[in-house]
Parts: sequence; structure tokens; C-alpha cells
Amino acid sequence: MFQGFVEDWIDGEGAKIFVRRAGPLGAPPVVLLHGYPQTSAMWNGVAPILAQSFQVICPDLRGYGRSSKPPTDEVHSPYSKRAMAQDIVAMMSTLGHDRFFIGAHDRGARVAHRLGLDHPKKVMAMTLLDIAPTREMYAGTNAKFATAYWHWFFLIQKHPIPEQIIGADPDNFWKLKCFNQAGGDNPFLPEALTEYLTAFSNPEAIRASCEDYRAAASIDIAHDDQDGTRKLSMPVQTLWAKRGVIEACFDALDLWRKRADCVEGEALDATHYMAEEIPGEITVRMADFFSRHMTDQDPIQWALSNK
Repeated sequence: MFQGFVEDWIDGEGAKIFVRRAGPLGAPPVVLLHGYPQTSAMWNGVAPILAQSFQVICPDLRGYGRSSKPPTDEVHSPYSKRAMAQDIVAMMSTLGHDRFFIGAHDRGARVAHRLGLDHPKKVMAMTLLDIAPTREMYAGTNAKFATAYWHWFFLIQKHPIPEQIIGADPDNFWKLKCFNQAGGDNPFLPEALTEYLTAFSNPEAIRASCEDYRAAASIDIAHDDQDGTRKLSMPVQTLWAKRGVIEACFDALDLWRKRADCVEGEALDATHYMAEEIPGEITVRMADFFSRHMTDQDPIQWALSNK
């Protein structure tokens, strides 16, 4: 996987972030953010193609993969999407990128949402895969959604309930959750699956990922409420799975238009893990959308204007 990519550990804002990166110097930067319970390996089919035209940066979010897993506090603030977004801003600054595109899936897309609200001048445009806004999904919970996204309500239980249950057999928990969410199939590249299972076997990764969900149900909603009527100001492309929970339970475009000024998108023929099921289509959709929102058509002029 990721032939030709450089691997680094870069300081975030309170966490050491593992990064895969590649792409031509001077090309526009794109940061790709993964979801739960995965790592940056989920971009194995998208990143190498995207890196032909963009500088592509694929981090493991704090708490996941090979990135550090800070201790938490009573209100879960180290795993708030605000803290995770600050890692990405710090990482991109270290790499010399003051402005960038974002492509993000699942939990990573929730980090992208917060990053765009807290740091609007940093983000030129973003593509969000298979989510609706967190606050609105919790507010719109019904039996159908709660049954399908049972893990949302399991992982937020008080420590150490989910940690101990998952830790008894992390491989089978991972497969149960992810294969089920993929319609009973295994859409994962064998090398990627090995990386996911290896990373998730670490008790600290289990703890940190539970904290991610606990933060989502508490401090993240508080941050959303503090935004008032403020919306994402950059262009947003939202793509969701036609054979997934977002399509079945929510009106994704309507919800995103309440949270962003400029939104487009549609359902694609896939299940939740769409970047691994239809990587070619996801890559084309991202590349076309980002290209439409570049400052200049010419990458060299773009690089000069965004130093």
C-alpha cells in the first residue's frame, strides 16, 4: 500500500501524528481524514491516484493507528473534534500548508466539520463521506437509527464498560461492526485489514476511540450549540452511501444546508466504506470538486499565491 509515500510523525496540538504523504511539490494540498475504527490505510485506493495531481497528506487521527493517544479528562476534551482538528491544523502548518482541501470519512468528516468552523480561512473546500452533522443525527434519533448505529450508544457508555467488552476480543468486535456495516461483506484490502486489526488490538486505541464517541455525544454538541447560526463558509461536497444509514434515516442535503452556506452532493451506490468499495469514483469526485475551487487553474500560480 501507498507505494512512493513518505511516512512521518509530526507534532499536532498535544499529540504526535503519524502521516503518510506524497504528491508533486507546488501542487494543491489535500488532507484525507479516516473514520472509526480505521487508520489512514483506508485511503489506499484513493490517495495514490489523487497524489498524481495533489499533495496528499493522510494522517492517523489522535487516538487511532500509530498516532499518540493522550490521557482524557472528565469532559473528554482531549478527544473533542476541536482538539483533533487543531492537530490537523498544526500538522499542516509544519508541512508548510496554510490553506488546503479536506477529504474525510465518518469520524474524520466530523473532525473536518469542526476544523472548517474553527479555522475557516484554512479550508478551501471539503468533501465529506457518509455523514450528516453529529448534533442533528443525535437529535433525530429514532429506533431505526439506534438499531443500525448501535455502536454510537454502546461506545459512549461510562468507562470501562465498552473498553472491557471490546478488549475481550477486539478482532471479532472490529469485524462484527465493520463487516455488518458493509452489508455483510469484507470490502477491505487484506493489507489494510491487517493494519486495522493490529492497531485496534492496542487497549489504548480502544480507550481512545471510545473517548472519541463520548466527546461526540457531549462536548462536541456543546461546541456546536455555541456556534449559534454560524455555518461552514467554504464549499462542501457531501457524498453518502445509497445502501447505508444516512440514506435510510436522514435527509443529508437538507441537514448540511442548515450547517453550511454552499453544499452539493448525492448518494452513491455503495455501503458505508465507500472510499474502499468505489475508490475510483470517490477519487474522481474529490479531484473534480477540488479543481473547481482552486484559487488558480495553474498549480504553480496556485502555489505562489498561497505561500
